[in-house]
Amino acid sequence: MLVQLVRQPDEQGVSIQQQFEEFHRLNPWVLRALESLTADYLDRGARRVGIGMLFEVLRWRYAAATEGDDFRLNNNFRSRYVRLLIQRHPTWAAVFEVRTLRTD
Repeated sequence: MLVQLVRQPDEQGVSIQQQFEEFHRLNPWVLRALESLTADYLDRGARRVGIGMLFEVLRWRYAAATEGDDFRLNNNFRSRYVRLLIQRHPTWAAVFEVRTLRTD
């Protein structure tokens, strides 16, 4: 079950990493939802998982569960979530493509 998204205020001059850390602190359920989606997809026989696909599924499920509440899941956070998923599930390192971060 999805919970309500806690929005963070827009802040100028704050790094993507800082924005992500605050978003994750306010919305720990997003990581759990991504973990669940990943595990389900792998259990169905997938060998590779794309974080973009997971984000879109999560957005769709959130919209369906909240009757269209405007869900803001920042695409800039994709690479950070992949790293968290791999940190928590090291065996998933082979299923996600991870690129070098351009900014910190």
